[in-house]
Amino acid sequence: MRALHLAAGNLFGGIERMLIGIASAAREDCTNDFAVCFDARLARELRAAGASPHVLGDVRFRRPDTVWRARRALKRLIESSAPDAIVAHAPWSCVLAAPIARRAGLPLLMWVHDAPAPDEWAERRISRLKPARFICNSHYTARLVAEWMPEVPRNVVYPPVHAAREVGADERRGVREDAGASDTTTVILLAARLEAWKGHAVLIEAAMRLRGDVAIWIAGGPQRPSEADYYERLLTLAADPSCAARVRFLGERTDIGRLMAAADIYCQPNTRPEPFGVVLVEALSAKLPVVTTGMGGAAEIVDHRCGILFTEPTVANVAHALQRLVDDRALRSALGAAGPSYARRVSDPSTRLRQMCAVVRAACVRSSAA
Repeated sequence: MRALHLAAGNLFGGIERMLIGIASAAREDCTNDFAVCFDARLARELRAAGASPHVLGDVRFRRPDTVWRARRALKRLIESSAPDAIVAHAPWSCVLAAPIARRAGLPLLMWVHDAPAPDEWAERRISRLKPARFICNSHYTARLVAEWMPEVPRNVVYPPVHAAREVGADERRGVREDAGASDTTTVILLAARLEAWKGHAVLIEAAMRLRGDVAIWIAGGPQRPSEADYYERLLTLAADPSCAARVRFLGERTDIGRLMAAADIYCQPNTRPEPFGVVLVEALSAKLPVVTTGMGGAAEIVDHRCGILFTEPTVANVAHALQRLVDDRALRSALGAAGPSYARRVSDPSTRLRQMCAVVRAACVRSSAA
């Protein structure tokens, strides 16, 4: 079976890291091809992973000529590569592919990575297009999808996430030194898109209350104008004398695994439900205790045996959880040691790719029968 994964490719985050993971895990019973609209970081990293992504061309839906060109390119790609199904990785790409998939007689599946927004233009179009099936990245998103479009079949498939690579003591020390952290510093990492609901501001305010030798590393750079505005607000907040020396903005990074290997705690105090949380699985795999808000998909990944969950992402709650881990190295070690088994349980690549292939194959069978 051959599946064609379609993504925009202009931004980079957890979804894109998942696609790279799919590209890195070859399966004899399922071939995964990739098409992107923008020849940006995702395309570059797919190539580095051994894939050959097809670039359809930059698309702006407000410019119909770019949509027509991309759809013609997608039509040619389908004719030459003969996929059995198309898997769209966002409402945007689902809308782009829908007319071409319909004319080609191919099942179109949409992998739901975020909470659907029924009033947005793409979701309104999808409600009329009705994909063959939804693949939901968590039970949380599956419940929301069931409320939105109950008539479309859906399956939950956790995103495949590869195990963290081992990093030696010298490399760990070098990463810490480059960021100004000593061997005795407790490093707290947050690596996420610069969106306000990821809780960067809450973490910075919590850092003002922490005692001891603590450093806050924030990895990620602005990718959209709204994120640039938010980044400026974070810089202003972090300039407060009570935490200025503790907070380091590391910018956009391609070595998140190395940062995790050099950190001691992963903290992401989401202020709204996380649909899944690829980075949370990555942190567990890297033996980091995870401190996050226990709602949405995060509650399906983390529990008290591998991290600390709080119900409300208040500054006080975040500071209290972090101070426990700063003060108690044994607790940090115990929670971190449990992390890899949790990461495998949730996102073992072989298991999840096998599940994904089965879902796509079932959609193909159903389409043929219809």
